[in-house]
Amino acid sequence: MTVDVPRIEARLAELLAEYGIPSAAIGVLHGGRITELAAGVRNVETRQPVTTDTVYQCGSQTKTWTALAFMQLVAEGKADLDEPVRTWLPGFTVADPEASAKVTPRHLLHHTGGTEESYGDPGEGDDVLERMVGNAAGATQVFPVGSTHGYSAALGYAILARVLEVRDGKPWDEVMRDRLFDPMGLTSTHTRHEQVDATRAATGHLIRSLAEGPLVTPVDHLPRAFGPGGNITSTTRETLALAHVLLHEGIAPNGRRVVPAESVREMRSSRVPVPDPYLFGPQWALGLMVCDWHGETVYASDGSTIGQHARLRLLPDSGTAVVMLTNGGPRESFFRAVFHEILTGLGTATVPGPPVPDPALDLDPSRYTGVYERPGARYEVSGERGRLYVTLDLDPTTAAFLQKPDRVRHELLPISGTHFLMPPTDPLEDTRTVALHDFTDGTARYLHTNGRTHPRTSPGPIPRTAPRLKYEPAP
Repeated sequence: MTVDVPRIEARLAELLAEYGIPSAAIGVLHGGRITELAAGVRNVETRQPVTTDTVYQCGSQTKTWTALAFMQLVAEGKADLDEPVRTWLPGFTVADPEASAKVTPRHLLHHTGGTEESYGDPGEGDDVLERMVGNAAGATQVFPVGSTHGYSAALGYAILARVLEVRDGKPWDEVMRDRLFDPMGLTSTHTRHEQVDATRAATGHLIRSLAEGPLVTPVDHLPRAFGPGGNITSTTRETLALAHVLLHEGIAPNGRRVVPAESVREMRSSRVPVPDPYLFGPQWALGLMVCDWHGETVYASDGSTIGQHARLRLLPDSGTAVVMLTNGGPRESFFRAVFHEILTGLGTATVPGPPVPDPALDLDPSRYTGVYERPGARYEVSGERGRLYVTLDLDPTTAAFLQKPDRVRHELLPISGTHFLMPPTDPLEDTRTVALHDFTDGTARYLHTNGRTHPRTSPGPIPRTAPRLKYEPAP
């Protein structure tokens, strides 16, 4: 089967209008062939149309590229996944002495290092990663090393990239060019925003209401500190080159071997469980998310900046990869709808639907109530009349721009004793999932959502005779 381009283009145009997303570019690798299509505009103010050569910001999809480069280093014997980071960075230290001595590259690739994203302002110079690692000396632990999964947006992969810099003797940007981009023949994939051809670059957008439509983002690129974890820009075709390497045991589309086959197998097979398995998948591998699509293992690499988003899915059983790059959103329901349309036509596995709450569950709210927080993120879980709620504190600057209140309250609908649906309060948002887990002391120690882990910092106010939590569908 091949991609029915006219059908997908028609459906994509409908969905872009429905979700208020300015554009999307899509690439499909299937049966050894690449199909590309694009729709919409690069910028709502200039109305310049996108093409299949439009360059988008890929956000945290960058982490898969950095992981691949690190696996090259491991294959060359210049690093080891299970040796402490201090082996190559002798001065490496964080606030916790045990974590300082114990954390390994495998922990960082899995997002099980547990160190807070605390590294001050490392600037925009070529020494940004060295400064980040040095500034992290006072960073505390969100959780003990290796005890659970908690996404590290920047610091974890900055440490990995600093090892690459030390071992290769050059800045991470040059490491990526010399190790991956040039050997793979990529000319549109870059690590610095100023390297991008402005006449081909998509502009990011945010949306406050469908009536108003998308607005150009006030932050057009991320700081350089996010480099190894979030700053790569690329096209759909060149993103599919990364997919080709991962689907063909280390071989790029140009025939160049990028890493040994066993390195790709290690990237895919070394996994840790994710507390909230519903948004991304039940496990995290080395630079990849692991999904279960109706019993078929699918690998994922996603990313977002402030107004641009990337979604990549690898289906090894059928040798298929699908990438979508957008300059608005994100909406997981949009991604699901587009990918479902494409994959159904190809006869492959399709994206599972979201979970549903279990009305038979009878839970004790006192096991969950409390405040779960980290710098910049606070969740207050409370029980009321037999139901469970979570109140989120939004960043004031973001809330002001999007014209939202600083605090938003959601009901938590139980899927199980540890997993909950968090329905939206805004029609522009999707239902999210939340895990409240680790009841070592009788109450949940962590709240996990959107990949991030938040420790319980204080108990919540709950009546001593609080009713049991029993979900009943709202009228």
